[in-house]
Amino acid sequence: MTSKRGMLNPEPIKQKISILCLDISDFNKTVQFALCTGAVFLFFLLYGYMQELLFTIDGFQAYGWYLTLVQFGFYSVFGLVETKVRSVGARKIPMQTYFLLAVLTLGTMGFSNASLGYLNYPTQVIFKCCKLIPVLAGGILIQGKRYGPLDFIAAVLMCFGLTLFTLADSQVQPNFNTKGITMISLALLCDAIIGNVQEKSMKNYGAANAEVVLYSYSLGFLYIFVVMICTGDFVDGLQFFAQNPRKTYGYAFIFSITGYLGIQVVLTLVRTTGAFAAVTVTTCRKAVTIVISFLFFSKPFTFQYLWSGLLVVLGIYLNLLSKKHPFTMAELEYKIEAFLRFCRSKFIASRYKNGQYLTNV
Repeated sequence: MTSKRGMLNPEPIKQKISILCLDISDFNKTVQFALCTGAVFLFFLLYGYMQELLFTIDGFQAYGWYLTLVQFGFYSVFGLVETKVRSVGARKIPMQTYFLLAVLTLGTMGFSNASLGYLNYPTQVIFKCCKLIPVLAGGILIQGKRYGPLDFIAAVLMCFGLTLFTLADSQVQPNFNTKGITMISLALLCDAIIGNVQEKSMKNYGAANAEVVLYSYSLGFLYIFVVMICTGDFVDGLQFFAQNPRKTYGYAFIFSITGYLGIQVVLTLVRTTGAFAAVTVTTCRKAVTIVISFLFFSKPFTFQYLWSGLLVVLGIYLNLLSKKHPFTMAELEYKIEAFLRFCRSKFIASRYKNGQYLTNV
């Protein structure tokens, strides 16, 4: 009888939660969150530091696309290893979708890397913080999503703060080049499209993250390799990296593996604490990255960076708030009408109290 009862009411299987190879399933939620947050900061702060460090090498500014080629090569190897370790089966998403994803992934990371040859690193990070703007437009056009007023207010604040931050950069940077702004803008545009395409594809086909990473980066590697061979940039990049392979390839490997591992930890953070907490942590990490950039790498500073950056942070906060407490346009109209009625009643009451209406009578 006991065995039957046990068969009818089996104990729920506890979901295994791990940070890379470290099993954290037995810890409580607070400890899991703290460990994931620490790992996110560790990997992504090192990722940002190594990215900026690479561009401090003399003459490196012209080789952002070759760095992307090397990064895609490393990511392809990491993705292949992960699919073997996790025993990921046959491909689920059609190849034509991966052809598009590879182009978008290449645009996102390639333009982002290349923009550092023309922009301050903090300016690049601020642009990445404003990812909501193209994502919002992409969500409306690609998936037909509807957004609330807080999302649009957040986008306006981000646009305003971003504009002021860019103006400050142009004033203090003697070698400021609009080519960098164009590149990081194109990276954000690709990022907006890729996020929506990935979300739609993974929902429709149920593909694993490792599969998406492997095919997106390996195809992207082939794309950029062919283009660089045709333009001759591959040989130039190869020769430049060969001058000091320990530093160039060594830094590029640390840059790539910290970025790859950081993505895996963020996925664990989303699974354990939800997307809201994950976005909050990654946003705080970007703020710390900007501080570290000013501390470790000499660059001009103006207080316009500070308050324009705070406008962007306020926009990010409103965007997070809209996800936690959805607020529709109809609710906004109702709130405004209620506020106007309240103000009108107070105004009328004050005039009655002063005897103005009695005097007029």
